[in-house]
Amino acid sequence: MAEPREFELRARALSFGSVAAEYAALRPGYPSDAVAFLVGDRSARVLDLGAGTGLLTDVLLAAGHDVVAVDPAPEMLAHLTARHPQVATLAGDAEALPLVDAAVDAVLVGQAAHWFDPRPAAAQMRRVLRPGGVVGLLWNVRDDRIPWVAALSELMAGEALAGVEETVVAAFAAELRAHVETVESAVVQRLPPEDVVRRTATSSYVVTMADTDRQAFLRRVRQLVDTHPDTRGQALIPVAYRTRAFRLTPG
Repeated sequence: MAEPREFELRARALSFGSVAAEYAALRPGYPSDAVAFLVGDRSARVLDLGAGTGLLTDVLLAAGHDVVAVDPAPEMLAHLTARHPQVATLAGDAEALPLVDAAVDAVLVGQAAHWFDPRPAAAQMRRVLRPGGVVGLLWNVRDDRIPWVAALSELMAGEALAGVEETVVAAFAAELRAHVETVESAVVQRLPPEDVVRRTATSSYVVTMADTDRQAFLRRVRQLVDTHPDTRGQALIPVAYRTRAFRLTPG
């Protein structure tokens, strides 16, 4: 029987469909240099796994890659299709990929690998990869070197996902018997105060709160933005992220 913690994580992993429009509009994209590090410069067939609304697909297409997108939430994929109708989209989970064997040159996962079960997901990745293929895992994480962003992270302490990248990468590397290389980049959003609050509301930690708790929490976020010395009175708030990208080459 699954533990209560497992049920909570599964609920959070599946919660994004309810905020798909806000996710598409307010989540940051990914730096092109980080994506190039993972895939390379030559055109490739890439699986965007956990593709969501297509923030990673945007960068892959711009770089000239051929993309197939898989996500468990049809609401998220609908936004991807609206922007990129030429991209094949499939509803599915990492643990049971709806692709034939040796279908892609690379599997990329943006902001989602921490929701996967590493053992079956890694087996599926290996199955759909062509010989010489790679797995790329990347995350945009709040840059807590910025004081006001650190204060936001303190409010989000209950999220319990901070620092998961190394653990998740280690688990996948072990299952894939993979050599791991990493690079770090950055991205900065500049959002009006109300959109900082709306963007925070797309976190699974917030989405799955009870309504009254969610509204109270978002009021605290708005109060932080309105009163912190680095953000008070600004029309556009800089929301800084570190992008951590890990390239796994299966052995």
